[in-house]
Amino acid sequence: MKLAFKTMPQNIEWSTMLETWQELDADPRYESAWVFDHFYPIYGGEEGPCLEAWVTLSALAQATERIRIGSMVNAAPYRHPGLCAAMASSLDIVSGGRLDLGLGAGWNEVEAGAYGISLAERFDRFEEYLECVVSLLSQPITDFQGRFYTLTNARNEPKGPQQPTPPIVIGGAGPRRTIPLVAKWADHWNFPGGGVAKFAESKARLVECCEEIGRDPSEITTSTHLIYQAEDPIDNVLTQAEQYKAVGLDLAILYPFSPVPPAFVHDMADALEPIVDAD
Repeated sequence: MKLAFKTMPQNIEWSTMLETWQELDADPRYESAWVFDHFYPIYGGEEGPCLEAWVTLSALAQATERIRIGSMVNAAPYRHPGLCAAMASSLDIVSGGRLDLGLGAGWNEVEAGAYGISLAERFDRFEEYLECVVSLLSQPITDFQGRFYTLTNARNEPKGPQQPTPPIVIGGAGPRRTIPLVAKWADHWNFPGGGVAKFAESKARLVECCEEIGRDPSEITTSTHLIYQAEDPIDNVLTQAEQYKAVGLDLAILYPFSPVPPAFVHDMADALEPIVDAD
């Protein structure tokens, strides 16, 4: 099991986020670092400040050298698939091939409603979205005619260094719609939470869906968040990590729900080092 870190881009000073990611980049025990994709804060009230994910990641890519970067996950309704593919290719280039492309169907009705963004039929839309984005990232020309998107002789150049695409990360655990999409499209599946037993159940469903389409489920990295407060004993996080590792989790993403000093990421890595695989 490898180790990652997620910083909420809400209610945080840019200088703190920047320093945190530079500390993460300097610590080889961390494989990747993540933000979320929201316009409003999603914890503790909607009125506070929230940095936009793609701009923030682009800046952090220039401030780091080693660590992989991504948003867990980008909401498909917020950006047209052509725009998403162009942004992903550009960020893959400027990061030196370190982008993991997180994608999801979207869920936040409050911010979507405030901006007039429709979440209706979001999973039907997401199926088309994935096909469009993957084709634009990997093919010279894309033609697509669907219910929600139409692409005609569409190009996306230049493409990024990771081919055929950056690793596609899909978040969610819905057994009927999300997990089959993970089996078909994803290189990395993020289990959004719900406990170890629920993860094991969802992973079994993923294996089933992969078998139905003839795909090896071991090709898909699995991850989840290890949520903690700054005042929590570090042993609590270690216990979570041990439980998830026992049921086959590949990537543990530390996710503080309260402010922590940037250098604290090293203390967390120290605590988890006995069960985390080194690069």
